[in-house]
Amino acid sequence: MGIFSRILGPSRSTMQSTIDAQKAAISTMVRAKYDSAQTTDLNRNHWSRADNLSADAGLQPQIRQTLRNRARYELRNNSYAAGIASTWSNDLVGTGPRLQLDLGPDVSPESVRSVETAFIDWSDRIDLARKLRIAKTSKISDGEVFGLKTNNSRLRGVQLDLKLVEADQVISPIGYLTENDVDGVRFDADGNPTDYWVAKNHPGSLLPGFVLDGQWIEAEYVCHWYHATRPGQHRGVPEIAPSLELFALLRRYTLAVVTAAETAASFAAILKTTMPADGSGAASLSTLETMPIVRGMAIAAPDGWEPVQMRAEHPTSSHDAFVRRMLNEIARSLDMPYIVAAMDSSTANYSSMRGDYLVYRKRIAVERSDMERVFLDPLLMSWLDEAVTAGILPRGLPPFASWNWTWTWDGFEHVDPLKEADADAAMIGSNMASLAEVCAKRGRDWRIVLRQRAIEKSMERELGVDAQPAAMAAEDDEDGIEAADGYRPPQAARDAARRGLELRREYGRGGTAIGVARARDIANGRSLSLDTIGRMVSYFARHEVDKQGQGWSEGEDGYPSAGKIAWLLWGGDAGRSWAEGVYKRETEDANS
Repeated sequence: MGIFSRILGPSRSTMQSTIDAQKAAISTMVRAKYDSAQTTDLNRNHWSRADNLSADAGLQPQIRQTLRNRARYELRNNSYAAGIASTWSNDLVGTGPRLQLDLGPDVSPESVRSVETAFIDWSDRIDLARKLRIAKTSKISDGEVFGLKTNNSRLRGVQLDLKLVEADQVISPIGYLTENDVDGVRFDADGNPTDYWVAKNHPGSLLPGFVLDGQWIEAEYVCHWYHATRPGQHRGVPEIAPSLELFALLRRYTLAVVTAAETAASFAAILKTTMPADGSGAASLSTLETMPIVRGMAIAAPDGWEPVQMRAEHPTSSHDAFVRRMLNEIARSLDMPYIVAAMDSSTANYSSMRGDYLVYRKRIAVERSDMERVFLDPLLMSWLDEAVTAGILPRGLPPFASWNWTWTWDGFEHVDPLKEADADAAMIGSNMASLAEVCAKRGRDWRIVLRQRAIEKSMERELGVDAQPAAMAAEDDEDGIEAADGYRPPQAARDAARRGLELRREYGRGGTAIGVARARDIANGRSLSLDTIGRMVSYFARHEVDKQGQGWSEGEDGYPSAGKIAWLLWGGDAGRSWAEGVYKRETEDANS
């Protein structure tokens, strides 16, 4: 190497040859292979549009605008798309969220209720539930929605309002772009949004003399809810973007089926000749000549011509299967069951419906949590600030920083309400769930439920009536005789179980969660399996000793004892006699 090479370093060609040699050496060392990473003649076109753009670069304004326009078009013209978006929004928001406050033991329940009621009244005045449903629909079709905290002078008391703005109005103004701007959203050095540029009018409005004018609005006054799928993504992509082409295929295929059917119906018959191609020997007919056909008449065709009827054999035969497959794939991108997307449960069974709804409702729970974070919590804090100034809040409340709250949403009906009620009772009885959790699942406030039940019980005692559910009548079976689906307990056992439930509610002792569930089955006159009856026999045999304990008989101290209540829950003496008789008879028959 010469003196100049030592000073200037190796030449460009020498460096390139070294790099190539290193690459070749590395390639011989790497042994890992992925089939999907190989480019072949078969998959070259399939992956030709794959790119390595960043999340924001891959969602440039023009791309998002095209996706929004097409998604909105489908929601306007495709009944399935419109129905899916409407059902999703209604299931998510329902009649709207309700505030549930926990301000600690030092604040009276009346003060808590007054704050909750004032917020609910304000929510109704600004039509919050409807705006939240629209927000979800926009998130499905546009990928995002913006809510501006504005002042509405027509509102009484708190004048805070929520104004929804479409994604088209949040854009980067000309001449204001910086490296921290992402299509109308400005961020600080830590990646937090600081300002949003909102156009005064929608760019697609038809106002005369329209000028794209707007202003920067601080992030504190903007609620931005968007669908993100990648890290570093700051603007939303439509939730139905993966299924847009499927919606188009669905409409095109349906149109093709209708066209085929119409074409076949439009032609009663077509005449084809059985003669040579030159037409010799056949009657002369003009091309596209038509002939009248009279209903119920036999008409002879011209010599050399044979009538043939058109048939719509394709694609009508596979139309139903195609629609089902398309809707399945479309609904999957939204975590929505097919039976909900198509409103068709004709092919579903109980187990499949429960499994499908579990996934759907988990997604709804996630969306509700997101909506609380983006919309409800910020709106509540802003409302509280104005409520203090307006003098709406009662005196003596603790600082806002110490407040705890939750949002109660509409619940979902269970496929089998009785089974769910028994399961909830067992969970509460075993301290694995609280009444608040059970009520929230149904969209109820547990405090309101307890207050109402206290009023009802007080009135029952005042009027001397028993409002407990009547036992189910044994329709065509004698009392305690085998039913089609098991063995129905006798009336005396039902009365004992019902008495056990009453005593357990009154004294708060006796029986386990299993015993409570068994008592509900017996009290309601449900048919019991032979296995269940065998467990009843075992229970009574094990707990016969409880009769010797204090408080078993009326008049004794501690009456009714926990053992007495538990005994009644399983049907009492009547239940024991019946269970032992049935079990003995059936086991002897099986062994003989």
